[in-house]
Amino acid sequence: MSQQTLSTPVIQRTEAPPHRRGLALAIIVTCQLMLILDATVMNVALPRIQTGLHFSATSLAWVMSAYTLAYGGLLLLGGRAGDILGRRRMFVAGIALFTVASLAGGFATSAGWLLAARVAQGVGAAAAGPSTIALIATTFTEPRERIRALALLSGVASGGFAIGLVLGGILTELASWRWVLFINVPFGLAAVLLAPRYVREPERHPARLDLPGAVAGTGAVATLVYTFIHAASGGWSSRETQLTLAAGVVLLIAFLAIEIRTREPIMPLRLFADRNRAAAYLNFLLGPAAMMSMFFFLTQFLQEVRGFGALATGFAFMPMAAGMFIMTRLVPHLLHRLGPKPLVITGTLVMISGLIWLTQLSTSSGYAGAILGPMVLMGVGGGLSFVPLTPVIMASVAPKDAGAAGGVLQTMQQTGSSLGLAVLVTVFGSAARHAAIGAPAGVAGAHHTLVAGMTSAFTAAAVIAVGTVVVALTFRGSRSRQGEPAAG
Repeated sequence: MSQQTLSTPVIQRTEAPPHRRGLALAIIVTCQLMLILDATVMNVALPRIQTGLHFSATSLAWVMSAYTLAYGGLLLLGGRAGDILGRRRMFVAGIALFTVASLAGGFATSAGWLLAARVAQGVGAAAAGPSTIALIATTFTEPRERIRALALLSGVASGGFAIGLVLGGILTELASWRWVLFINVPFGLAAVLLAPRYVREPERHPARLDLPGAVAGTGAVATLVYTFIHAASGGWSSRETQLTLAAGVVLLIAFLAIEIRTREPIMPLRLFADRNRAAAYLNFLLGPAAMMSMFFFLTQFLQEVRGFGALATGFAFMPMAAGMFIMTRLVPHLLHRLGPKPLVITGTLVMISGLIWLTQLSTSSGYAGAILGPMVLMGVGGGLSFVPLTPVIMASVAPKDAGAAGGVLQTMQQTGSSLGLAVLVTVFGSAARHAAIGAPAGVAGAHHTLVAGMTSAFTAAAVIAVGTVVVALTFRGSRSRQGEPAAG
């Protein structure tokens, strides 16, 4: 796309001074990081949460899934509500709810109490999340500044999964699992107090909220996310999995039918009319589907096979987070010169090489020899392949659709993560059962079975990642007709 295209959604009003825009960016990016962290920050704390609140082995997964389900299911509604009711208003309200829920969850004395708090956190995140992207797109109207700001947000969002594991390990080891929730409170309070002062409220676009579409869309996404979560534990042959999958597909078809007919849809289908934006959305579905396996399985490998503690496990993911952060600084410059196509293709190939490396894991593999390298490759590759996508999606979105575009982006990311994990856990389970047949008894046999399942899952993840390369090939060329470097 040309620079002229990037400037389409400019709002004709005087921009805030640079220092105010910088403070606004810091507030928005910090809050986005906080929302993303909560998808993984509790991972390494789960064993202590299980002991402290007497979760059963099967119900413990809902500490993670309750947040993911509410967050993913309500993102479309949160995005469109921000367009209509005011993005800063939805951002502040969502962060306020998220902060209160975090405080309540930190004081939980029962499993039900904690799960209710996690659901409330998810609702708050769904209200605030889409507005973070939209607020940046409308705060930074100069094309190159917008690309840098959106790339930083995208990199923080992608690296937030790894940062969550690091932070979760530090807080759990040095304090208590409750601080994994309490840590959100000071940042949330600061955002609620500072956002009205430094984050400009973009122009509102009064319209009727598409309630039938909201109900069908929220129901479809929530049902499908639940299906994927349940399939990860109950398997795809489970009757409940099959029934919820069928219900989710029916709701999805109904949602699309409603969106085609209504004049003011909750998810404007015109968002998919641009080829680059449609390809970026699809890659936000496939990329996290491939990448989430690394977080899930390597956390288990490090703790159960290599005997790492919570703190050491968290720090083990630092090279990946560092690689992603470095890419957030480089990608804006590369994106302007090259466009998205070569960056996404190169990044995905690097990520695939990291996944293939992980297929060579064994029970005797050490961190330095078998995991550090793939961590670096996944961080650099993930940064190259994910960071350009947000600027591509938001570059030419009309201001009235900015919130909806951000909601669809995050819905794709959440759905892809849940779907990918469910598929890869199914692959893991099948391979582990097959490996268990000839495995020796005792701990050695258990470790052998675990690693055999993981390597099969990494193989399947690499195959999924190949799909992102195929999609990236459909991006338009990287240069404009005038011969100027494309900005995204």
